[in-house]
Amino acid sequence: MGSVRKASAWLGLVEDNDERYYDDEYAEGTGSGDQWVTDPRVRVASETAEEQGRRIATVSPDSFRDARGIGEHFRDGVPVIVNLTSMEPADAKRVVDFAAGLTFGLRGSIERVATRVFLLTPADTEIVSGESAGRPGDGFFNQS
Repeated sequence: MGSVRKASAWLGLVEDNDERYYDDEYAEGTGSGDQWVTDPRVRVASETAEEQGRRIATVSPDSFRDARGIGEHFRDGVPVIVNLTSMEPADAKRVVDFAAGLTFGLRGSIERVATRVFLLTPADTEIVSGESAGRPGDGFFNQS
């Protein structure tokens, strides 16, 4: 099929009669229909993450009223990254106070990740820092 014919078929101007690119299974429509997956071994990341409890919520509140969403995620056992960079300092302080009370009440932890960005983790979540305690002193980049 020439490039002009391919472009015309893509635009829907002519019928695409070139069947060599399709599997028999795809052409027959035997797939699940609810999602498009090229390989049956591939699963949608959100389904896998939800099944295994590997979800992290990111919240960028505009005002203190948005703090409820932080609490709902955290109460469900989901770690939450709270980005307060777009908030007024007074409201940001209130959200941090709320988050600190939330983590204390549910036996979780709060950690500052960056300026005005915090990570709230439930009690059953372990935080692994990028620095390995067992790493030898000579390091990876020391190639002497």
